[in-house]
Amino acid sequence: MTARVLVAGIGNVFLGDDGFGVEVVHRLSDVELPRWVRVVDYGVRGMHLAYDLAATGYELTIMVDATARGDEAGTVYVVELDTAPSARRPSLDAHGMQPDVVLDLVGLLGGEPRRVLLVGCEPAVLDHRMGLSPAVERAVGTAVRAVADLVADHASEGDRHVPRHTG
Repeated sequence: MTARVLVAGIGNVFLGDDGFGVEVVHRLSDVELPRWVRVVDYGVRGMHLAYDLAATGYELTIMVDATARGDEAGTVYVVELDTAPSARRPSLDAHGMQPDVVLDLVGLLGGEPRRVLLVGCEPAVLDHRMGLSPAVERAVGTAVRAVADLVADHASEGDRHVPRHTG
């Protein structure tokens, strides 16, 4: 069966809490997900993620990343990203992982991302060290459950929209 959902772990494990997305996708390996879900640790490989999105046409992409929004460290949130092409010129930094830059690269590569959600976590520490801060480490389980819930919601939405054929 072809993957319908991509869960993309994003981040640099050498920059403290920036490794949040990578840790979440590693923990998802212990969670039973449908066969049509592909879970990938992209780390800092923005061009690779953009290429996969352009080439595959996933119904839903869930990016998991540490993203500063000014909330308390460890706050987990889900945000639907705007997939419309931006007016700015896309950056060609193969290691750049800002979601808007990745989505612009998808368009540059000839793809059209469908629905894209960000499961984000407010970081506490983004410096040159390995390991998550205590607040962000505690948030990993919350994010794993959020991703699993989003996949389940997508499955039930798909069931409602797929016509049933008999005999």
